[in-house]
Amino acid sequence: MAILIDESTKAIVQGITGYQGSFHTKRMLSYGTKIVAGVTPGKGGMDVHGVPVFDTVKSAMETGANASIIFVPPAFAKDAVFEAVDSGIKLVVCITEGIPVHDELDMYWKVKEKSAVLIGPNCPGIISPGKSHLGIMPYEIFKEGNVGIISRSGTLTYQIAYNLSSLGIGQSTVVGIGGDRIIGTDFNELLRMFEKDDETSAVILIGEIGGTDEENAAEFISTEFSKPVVGYIAGITAPPGKRMGHAGAIIEGGRGTAESKIKALEKAGVRVGKTPYEVARITKEILK
Repeated sequence: MAILIDESTKAIVQGITGYQGSFHTKRMLSYGTKIVAGVTPGKGGMDVHGVPVFDTVKSAMETGANASIIFVPPAFAKDAVFEAVDSGIKLVVCITEGIPVHDELDMYWKVKEKSAVLIGPNCPGIISPGKSHLGIMPYEIFKEGNVGIISRSGTLTYQIAYNLSSLGIGQSTVVGIGGDRIIGTDFNELLRMFEKDDETSAVILIGEIGGTDEENAAEFISTEFSKPVVGYIAGITAPPGKRMGHAGAIIEGGRGTAESKIKALEKAGVRVGKTPYEVARITKEILK
């Protein structure tokens, strides 16, 4: 099994005729993902890599789509998300970065109102190895298996997945939730999904400085999550008050430090690795 996407997922690509949309559509198709339609206003009737293009998401729904991945510029991302969920799409992956925070807030509440799931924005997407890939991840490094990954960092996701695969440990589903302050789906929501997935035996949680999402996840793990969790927190050497990378990666008023997150996770029984390779090694020990 997997969470969010599998062999039955039928996706549309919003912004398919742009460079990024076209490039990653080709890669997703080559992985075996069912991309059934693309959407670019004014470009209906075209095709991209054999995928038919429609002017609207509503018209693209005739293909039986149930998911969407968005590659539109920041100024149009909110409208793209709204159009998708208003048309009945239940899973939206928003790759776009640089979206204004007020637009992200509107997106968050709109998706909740429609009982849909938004992954991102500013994220690398989702992959259920051997089944489906909606995103921009280097899928060659992933291996089908039973370890779930939830991550705020794209590159750390790739590094840890590579280390896992090198040790012969496969992944059930890997989700990059994005590093912005307002994201559609957080650690706890995904932990609930992994808890219900019979074929996920353990979960790796990859966090970073800024915010309190990891502390909230630690509380959830200690009370409601029954499977083993391995953690990694980036940013141990980051100075307080200085923005580091993502919009959400800032320490304010002594909160959101790597040390506080590690302490909270360890208190909840999570083994936290000091390096990506150590995370993979700990996971292998847990799965024995």
